[in-house]
Amino acid sequence: MRIDIATLFPEMCETVLDTSIVGRARKAGKIQLFCHNIRDYSPDPKHHRVDDSPYGGGKGMVMQPEPIYRCYLDIIRQSQSLPHVIYMSPQGKTLTQQKALSLREYPHLLLLCGHYEGVDERILTRIVDEELSIGDYVLTGGELAALVVVDAVARLCDGVLPASECFENESHMNGLLEYPQYTRPEVWEGDAVPDVLLSGHHARIEQWRRAQSLERTARKRPDLLK
Repeated sequence: MRIDIATLFPEMCETVLDTSIVGRARKAGKIQLFCHNIRDYSPDPKHHRVDDSPYGGGKGMVMQPEPIYRCYLDIIRQSQSLPHVIYMSPQGKTLTQQKALSLREYPHLLLLCGHYEGVDERILTRIVDEELSIGDYVLTGGELAALVVVDAVARLCDGVLPASECFENESHMNGLLEYPQYTRPEVWEGDAVPDVLLSGHHARIEQWRRAQSLERTARKRPDLLK
């Protein structure tokens, strides 16, 4: 899978994409991740300007369509493929685990990060396939949201995690929250690991985990049970 990020701050994204599980998968070639500086595509060679004041008045600046469109065309040229384009926006549908699973099926994603007061509506109409949000709040730019999407999708791709079992029982994968997890020491500060997890009885352990998932979901996220 290939994921491109079009942004004004590629260095911000690269720092995250080169670390932890995603970074290791990137270096191993399990997933292709590229960041593109929209300023590099500005028609203004001297100042690399990519924004201007909005028509109709108002505070703030709006990102111009031409630099974004040039970046988009260059990504198509580099990849020799047509990406599924997502604009990171508080107006978009909220990212869920099921959405991450569906995005995994695309061979090529392009995440467009807005800034300032957003981007010219004409570029959204021209190239964007869908808008996506990570919550009902506003960030200063789309970079943090794009990185969340990359992490959520990339870890589901083949070879990024050791096996599919690493995510199949996680929260939101089957409509429930994940059961509690424990590790050594067996007793910590007088608090012991539940006996069932030490029993070696796999059927009983699975039954306990299922019951814990149901109880935890009912207590923390009763809306999911509906």
